Amino acid sequence: MTNIPIAVQMYTLREDSEKDFAGTLKRIAELGYDGVEFAGYGGLTTKEVKVLLDELGLRAAASHVPLEELENNLYQVIEDQKILESNYVVCPYLLPDRRSIDDYKALIPFLDKAGELCRREGITLCYHNHDFELERLSNGRTNLEAIFDKTNANNLKAELDVYWLTKAGENPVEWMNRYKNRTPLIHLKDMTTDDEQFFAELGTGGVDIEAVLKIGEETGVHWWIVEQDFSRRTPFESIEISMNYLKSIKIN
Repeated sequence: MTNIPIAVQMYTLREDSEKDFAGTLKRIAELGYDGVEFAGYGGLTTKEVKVLLDELGLRAAASHVPLEELENNLYQVIEDQKILESNYVVCPYLLPDRRSIDDYKALIPFLDKAGELCRREGITLCYHNHDFELERLSNGRTNLEAIFDKTNANNLKAELDVYWLTKAGENPVEWMNRYKNRTPLIHLKDMTTDDEQFFAELGTGGVDIEAVLKIGEETGVHWWIVEQDFSRRTPFESIEISMNYLKSIKIN
């Protein structure tokens, strides 16, 4: 269905990574993933991480970097991505105390400027959504729309998360089409069909994953990134089920 590479977000495997970072990367490679999206580097330097990636035949798809670090240490973040040969750095989450209207008004120009600095260094800055950015404002729009519509498309790209879009009552395909060629990273994540709407392995829930996959190439997706925030199985069982699903529909 697509030749777009598949990575796994390391947050999914955070407990395993804390115990054995190198061993976790090795198991990811054995499951057939092409790369990883980092959420920290396991206490290693990025040079040490790059050696591990090369040994295992994995690529760095992107790195999630907290907003505070982007604000205070952007140049080092950029250098880390260069060492990892990662083209993408992602603002992953806004803490609850950073979500007021005034916070968004300050965030948007910061992301635009930070994205411009990244772009000049050959790195692309992306913003990853949850559901709280999709609450409707008094004007009928959402903060997520404001983030993308009030920044330069060359400076800030989207890492759309299909689970959180669906949970907020949005259609991921519509968002991918709306921001066509601005969505290089897509978080693939399924949702149980019961009232709990819990995180689920790909192909086992109610998110229309196939519809998302079908438009990946035409909308400019560069990486599919599997993430499961929480699992009722072991995380490795979950990401194996998700990879087997993607293989079954001939995505990899």
